Amino acid sequence: MGETLTAWSPSCNGSVRVELSGHRTTSDSGALLLREALDNSGVIEALEDNLVDRRHPLRIRHSLASQLRTLVLQRAMGWIDLSDTDTLRRDPLWQLACSDARGMTPLAQDRPSQATLSRLLTCLGRDDNIDAVHEGLLRLVLWRLTSLKNGDRPSHLTLDIDGLPIEVHGHQGGSAYHGLYGTRIYSPLVASLAETGDMVGGLLREGNAGPAENADTWIPHLVRRLNESTGAQVRVRIDAGFTDNDTLEALEDRNIEYLGRLRSHTGLQKLAAPYLKRPRGRPPEQPREWCHDLAYQAGTWPTPRRVVLVVQERPDDLLLHAFFLVTNLGKFDWPPEKVLALYRKRGSAESHMGEVKSALDVHLSSTDRGASTVQDVMARNEVSLLLSLYAYQVLHGLRCLLERQTRQGWSLSRVREQVLKVAATLRLHARRITVHLGAAADKWWPTLLKGMPRLTALI
Repeated sequence: MGETLTAWSPSCNGSVRVELSGHRTTSDSGALLLREALDNSGVIEALEDNLVDRRHPLRIRHSLASQLRTLVLQRAMGWIDLSDTDTLRRDPLWQLACSDARGMTPLAQDRPSQATLSRLLTCLGRDDNIDAVHEGLLRLVLWRLTSLKNGDRPSHLTLDIDGLPIEVHGHQGGSAYHGLYGTRIYSPLVASLAETGDMVGGLLREGNAGPAENADTWIPHLVRRLNESTGAQVRVRIDAGFTDNDTLEALEDRNIEYLGRLRSHTGLQKLAAPYLKRPRGRPPEQPREWCHDLAYQAGTWPTPRRVVLVVQERPDDLLLHAFFLVTNLGKFDWPPEKVLALYRKRGSAESHMGEVKSALDVHLSSTDRGASTVQDVMARNEVSLLLSLYAYQVLHGLRCLLERQTRQGWSLSRVREQVLKVAATLRLHARRITVHLGAAADKWWPTLLKGMPRLTALI
């Protein structure tokens, strides 16, 4: 970095000359679109109002708002590491996208360094700030849910809970070797809304945490906050790792509806046995499926619970396949077939979780520097996880707008590669800054900009 690039000509065409010009150019024009979406959400202003900044007012060079924009927008554009800020230090587009100032002023300002942003993570991870960071993610969710619907809020939401193992490189506090993944990890929980694609919350846990550890306290808290912020009735959808008695009791005690899959064991196999018989006659070409409403009491359950037995035919398999769902949804409104249909929408949640890992390349700090205890290390890393979810939400907001405008599906990677990663040249004249976009913007930018007024601000 900082080395001089001598003029270079590719062998395919000697008439081409490649050199560093020093002109005001960028390859990240889409950062301005993300800034517009981020401003509409109001999350940065809300954070700035609620965060405790212990720095001396006369020694502040970079506001919390500008640093937060830097971390969120860079991650959304694929610049994941804190050190990437130094790479982008002289990029004029990034000076404009992250600054609090208007006019020509941002182009003369320094951008925050890696060390400054590292101190910000420590600040956000303190006990008097971490709750505000969690609340900011909920605000982004509410903005995303209402921004394309004229402010109308949903009446029902289904919250999906999943584990998101994150490999770490190093021995930072709280990480542990996990035999299933064959590497050292943290084991966070992430909450999402499968039907809408939104990421609602994240909780960092130690690498050796059990599947349902902390779920009995975190899930009810998240349901309550989601209900308070959206006004929607929230139900919970979980896989077999979270259907332990402690978690189910915690949900029942707070009258939270849930459905989840049960791990197969001898007791359930005995319950299913009478139903694993094919009807007489030749089977149809298409495999069949049957649902049975039953009651079951596991050894650790104080009372019986409603379970739905799902029996399936499989092509070229003489034996019937079966699995169980457990739920407290009412039988009248939720017959077994409807319960199964609702549970199957979990597949969308797993797809969105895959996007979080692939498009955001979520990884956590490889050093304990600047943190004195395991709790401090994990708090910093939890903030890093949450900021990656912030970046996802901003990208997802633009993705949903594009899908509405173009009437086709978009992945986050495609949004970034075809819409946001556009080259541009900045021209300054008469105290005006003009951004001249590259030819790649011709395909999607006119459509997206036409729809930007629909991305209404959260009031």
